[in-house]
Amino acid sequence: MTSAARVRRAERADLPRVAELAAQHARYERAEPPVPDLADRLAALLFDGRDGVDGPAPRLVCLLAELPGGEVVGYATCSPVLSTWDGREYLHMDCLFLAPGRRGLGLGALLMDAVVAEGRRRGLSEVQWQTPAWNEGAIRFYDRLGGRALEKVRYSLPVSR
Repeated sequence: MTSAARVRRAERADLPRVAELAAQHARYERAEPPVPDLADRLAALLFDGRDGVDGPAPRLVCLLAELPGGEVVGYATCSPVLSTWDGREYLHMDCLFLAPGRRGLGLGALLMDAVVAEGRRRGLSEVQWQTPAWNEGAIRFYDRLGGRALEKVRYSLPVSR
């Protein structure tokens, strides 16, 4: 494990770096690039008028893997989602990504620990996530953590405006 590495919540000033990492993540997963104004969109979900005190809690949580010296090399995002079948919320981890050359150092486990802690803090009993079927490294990582794979196919359907 990278000594003295830490995981912390993203701050507004981190959002350009988060957007860069998201672009790397999209390339890695062979997906379309993020929208050009991603940092602004994330700010609205993470910070704007949603602090849990003066308004509703943030809709999205962004956790950052930071090396000694302050270099942000990875991120995880999560948010609560409803399960109809269970009649409860669970924490959905939308993204977990580490920059190339920063994998295998224990940072992914630190991010997962922080995501699980977020679920626990919210009183939720489960975290769910997905990864591409071809991402064998991620599958091995999640299996080592004790994750249980669920067989589903994810769909997307654009909504016309």
